[in-house]
Amino acid sequence: MKLRGPIFISALAIFVFAAAYWPPYDSGEKEAILMQTILGGLNQLHFQPQDIDNEFSEKAFDLYIDRLDNGRRWLLKSDVEKLKAYKTKIDDEMDAGSYELFNLSTQLVDAGKEKTRAFYKEILAEPFDFERMEDIEMDGDKRMFAETDQELKECWRMLLKYDVMTRLASKIEKQNEDLERIAKGEDKSEAIEEKYEKIDKKDIIKKPKKEEVTLDEDFKEKTVAELEAKCREEVLKRYDDWYDRLDKERRTDRLSSYLNAITNVYDPHTSYYEPKDKENFDINMSGTLEGIGARLQTDGEYTKIISIVAGGPAWKGKELDVDDKIMKVAQGDDEPLDITGWRIDDVVKKIRGKKGTEVKLTVRKVDGSTEVISIIRDVVIMDEGYAKSAILDYDGVADNVGYILLPRFYADFNRSGGRNCFKDMKKEIEKLKAKGVNDIIIDLRNNGGGSLRDVVKMSGLFIEEGPIVQVKARRDAPEVLSDEDPSVQFKGNLIVMVNKFSASASEILAAALQDYGRAVIVGSNSTFGKGTVQRFFDLDRAIRGNSEIKPLGQVKMTIQKFYRVDGGSTQLRGVTPDIILPDNYSYIKTGEQDQEFALPWTEIEPVEYSQNVTSLDYLPQLKKLSAERVSKSDVFQTVEENAKRLKERRDQTIYSLNLEKHQSMEEELDELADKYESIFKEIDGLNVNNLEVDLKEINIDEAKQERNKEWIEGIKEDAYIEECLYILRDMQNMK
Repeated sequence: MKLRGPIFISALAIFVFAAAYWPPYDSGEKEAILMQTILGGLNQLHFQPQDIDNEFSEKAFDLYIDRLDNGRRWLLKSDVEKLKAYKTKIDDEMDAGSYELFNLSTQLVDAGKEKTRAFYKEILAEPFDFERMEDIEMDGDKRMFAETDQELKECWRMLLKYDVMTRLASKIEKQNEDLERIAKGEDKSEAIEEKYEKIDKKDIIKKPKKEEVTLDEDFKEKTVAELEAKCREEVLKRYDDWYDRLDKERRTDRLSSYLNAITNVYDPHTSYYEPKDKENFDINMSGTLEGIGARLQTDGEYTKIISIVAGGPAWKGKELDVDDKIMKVAQGDDEPLDITGWRIDDVVKKIRGKKGTEVKLTVRKVDGSTEVISIIRDVVIMDEGYAKSAILDYDGVADNVGYILLPRFYADFNRSGGRNCFKDMKKEIEKLKAKGVNDIIIDLRNNGGGSLRDVVKMSGLFIEEGPIVQVKARRDAPEVLSDEDPSVQFKGNLIVMVNKFSASASEILAAALQDYGRAVIVGSNSTFGKGTVQRFFDLDRAIRGNSEIKPLGQVKMTIQKFYRVDGGSTQLRGVTPDIILPDNYSYIKTGEQDQEFALPWTEIEPVEYSQNVTSLDYLPQLKKLSAERVSKSDVFQTVEENAKRLKERRDQTIYSLNLEKHQSMEEELDELADKYESIFKEIDGLNVNNLEVDLKEINIDEAKQERNKEWIEGIKEDAYIEECLYILRDMQNMK
């Protein structure tokens, strides 16, 4: 979110002033200076400073150990016991600028890595027995540290077996698909078809026959044993490559992880960035590089999708979702690279690429199923992130309803007259009013936020002048940001749609209109819950001179919190909609609630606010009528069923290492995924039309026409929009 200049400048001045008088240091003491400079900045500027004591030390220790060996692959329980000697001493080390815990931990991990290098090579030299009935716990947090080297080696055996088994199941499935292709006559060779007829299909699926059947010049049927051997070769190469990267890991890379275990105890958004990490952050945030248009984050040994850029290739494809974990990356038809355990910047390098090239991501979805998603790299199409509108008519339900999609809160501060979402929203409303629209739906689903200034002005389009949000820094009284324009652009019925991924500015707009009783908020059981503001601080500016130790990097620090006009914060709890609809993530912790050490929900004094545009006294009746419809809706009941299934799947972390059981589970997951993906169908009687004034721009080129066609078709299949139209009908009737 954008902040007003004076807030940031005054905070930075305090930081620089307090740290400007370091005496000259040797470059060998850089790490001590780095620690103490970070600590000084956090204590002065963080919204909720911590007491650096034994309790803090224990929190940082637990977080660091969990991240140090998240998969429980390298350390023994005895190693952890050695490290526990420092569990209550991190606070003392921070004060002294020393790194005894860090140094010991790197020595122990290095020893563990060297030991396990021999483990995986030995284990992968022999075939696995996939008929044996045994299970593996795949959640590293639930696994215990091994007591002995033999127990650790057994843990590696099971992890490697699972890796080989999943690859084997995939290869068998691919081979079966090729055989099915031949059976359907897609290959016209009669000789090949004749050989295929002699093969028992059941045996192919579970145990391909040893006889070699040539299907075409590029395909030869392989036995399970041959496929298993190939899979072990691939896994061996994956681990060889992984250990090569681990060998090249720098001390500064590890130091960043250690320092972030300390800064993240303050809150999950407060982080240390060494210089190259800050560069990667800027690239990811800009959204202008050619790539897939998604932001990534390390999650244990995996790389997770944390947001998708509106207008980007991933956004257009609608297959990649927030919380998907990327397992493999392939360039076009090349062999996929397993990126488990890779550094985030190495993953980003593989995913980025030139416009027009293909990247294939193998991802594990929330329900545990695996999908291969093909994405054609492109630059982010900026106009897809801008506000746009349409007219909705639903036979027998609602006519001439305005619909406005706002994918993000954008603002161009770099040039005079640049586009911003407030002006664009105002234009869209004027265009809809010109068509006689009296009801508007504003869609903020998946809108991750943006310009604070614009959300304040935008809220004012629907109310008379008044406070919109309160912003509070640690030492200061709350600053009330208000709409100062007494005019009201739109006075009709208003619905705001949100979901679990509506965050930050989206939550401010929804909260303000909800508090004023100006709009009905409709969506999942809560929004994201990010009610904090971060700012980067350059550590080099905190130290005068000493150029030999620079650059030190930067700290992204939480310095402010947002509060609603009713005094409650949007932090952690988000915004609870007036009317809650079933959602795939209803039973899964997402957003701020899923973060360790998230700042708590708090409240301050409310400010006076009121509006005389309209009244929602009938809100209880709206809720009741909507609940009755939802209870009878096949679509929403299926969504509810799927939400419970996803929760069960996420909680289920024990997997079978028996090939046949694994195949059965994968088939079941695929069938269920197909079932739930097909629940949204075109809604009979729902008509969606562009405004005539927009058609000239849309018809400029075929690409815009195609994107517009997809957008219109998506609205026609959207059961959530359908329910909003029913709610508007109820509002009209009650008025």
